[in-house]
Amino acid sequence: MVAAYHLIWTAYGWWLPNDPRGSSSHEIRQDILKSLGELHHGRKKVQPVSADIRKFYDAARVLLKHELRKFSASEIVLLSESFANTIKVRHYTCYACAIMPDHIHMLIRKHRDSAEEMILQIQSASRVALQESGHFPIDHPVWGGPGWRVFLDSREDIARTVHYVEDNPIKTYKPPQSWPFVRVYDGWLPGNVSIGRPSPLR
Repeated sequence: MVAAYHLIWTAYGWWLPNDPRGSSSHEIRQDILKSLGELHHGRKKVQPVSADIRKFYDAARVLLKHELRKFSASEIVLLSESFANTIKVRHYTCYACAIMPDHIHMLIRKHRDSAEEMILQIQSASRVALQESGHFPIDHPVWGGPGWRVFLDSREDIARTVHYVEDNPIKTYKPPQSWPFVRVYDGWLPGNVSIGRPSPLR
């Protein structure tokens, strides 16, 4: 029984199928991207240095159809406002959120919406918010795809994931994030029973 979801998705153009860190992709669908390197399914045991990742995306930048960009500080604030509205309207309970310049982490309690529907709702509203505000051209994608979800089913794994999400900005030398739509995890589980280990699905 699932208690919560760790949801992850990227901005357009980031974490490509042949990303040197590895990826969840099984194929490179765009032939133009194959020149960047071989596909490696799953996270590599030995991670590349930051300079190699920057070199990869500098090369990708000229191959992608749209501009490869990161969210600015003002865009991150706009995203947070859109996330807050969707969470309120959809009656989600969010236990953690990190809005990074090129990707998002969010931990949401089990809900009538599936994990996929949650990401779809949050992405759709925030894309419109960025485009209607003039931050993104209408024809420029905001998000890089449907993202990933990890199923969490114990207090320990939810608490661990909350810490992981909160630590994301700190690991990149940015200040901790605090969003008004995030609630402190209170130990809630379906039926108030802890039932084991999480099952990550990609």
